[in-house]
Amino acid sequence: MKLSRNTELEPGGVGYAKNRCIEQSSGEYLCFLDSDDVMKPERIEKQLKAASQYKDAIIGCQFSRHPYNSTLRYTRWANSLPPEKLEVQVLTSHGPTVIMPTWFCHRSVYDRVGGFTEVRKSHPEDLVFFYKHLDLGGHIRRVDEVLLIYRYHPGAMTFGISEKTIWSLRVKRLEENFILNWKSFYIWNAGKQGRQLYRSISEISRKKVKGFCDVDARKITQGYYTFEAEKQIPRPKIPIVHFNDGEPPFVICVKLDMTNGELERNIEGLGLVENVDYVIFS
Repeated sequence: MKLSRNTELEPGGVGYAKNRCIEQSSGEYLCFLDSDDVMKPERIEKQLKAASQYKDAIIGCQFSRHPYNSTLRYTRWANSLPPEKLEVQVLTSHGPTVIMPTWFCHRSVYDRVGGFTEVRKSHPEDLVFFYKHLDLGGHIRRVDEVLLIYRYHPGAMTFGISEKTIWSLRVKRLEENFILNWKSFYIWNAGKQGRQLYRSISEISRKKVKGFCDVDARKITQGYYTFEAEKQIPRPKIPIVHFNDGEPPFVICVKLDMTNGELERNIEGLGLVENVDYVIFS
């Protein structure tokens, strides 16, 4: 028998599956776990204790990777991000600051958000939920113990999600939560990712860009960047300057932990405060 697209038997996507599962549950707390991951015996006890204390928070935990040497940089970031950054550094390509398979929360957290988005094709339902949770005043906490073995394999659903979709969600949040409130700003990185961001933001946001800043003498010597698809004639020339000659706020499009500490030292040397003077978008 041929099934129609509306039949209840047709797969409805990851968000659909999570919502149906939670609807059929009755517990006061929710513990998430992907079918290919393994949680430590003490996980529920440890996270339940934290969730009982912070009923408006998503509780994550540290994790180990299997195989051990997979996604080393991502694992290091997720496990070592300072607690005060869990609700701050939310615009990186890494996604939620506590990974979905480690989530544990009071049922009211789920009810307040209204569940996961239900899209049949691959969709970052965890990121959408994470952002909405923060927008509703929810918090993020992490138990700083390894309570999960997070398996890595090429067939994981995570790798089926379009990078373009995730990028668009991040850009939208950047514009709505930051750029909208700024009179002007600099993009820190005159290279590929900085220019991609410039091309991705709205025309209104592009008009607020005072310039790009960088440390690369070759790019700075170039003097300016011209967006060839710009409708305005003559097309504006966006200055490229050394970061010392820029001024906050900055949107930093340089990956953390990839410059042997140089980026972090430069930020510290300028006395910048994250999500006030700059936003990490890398």
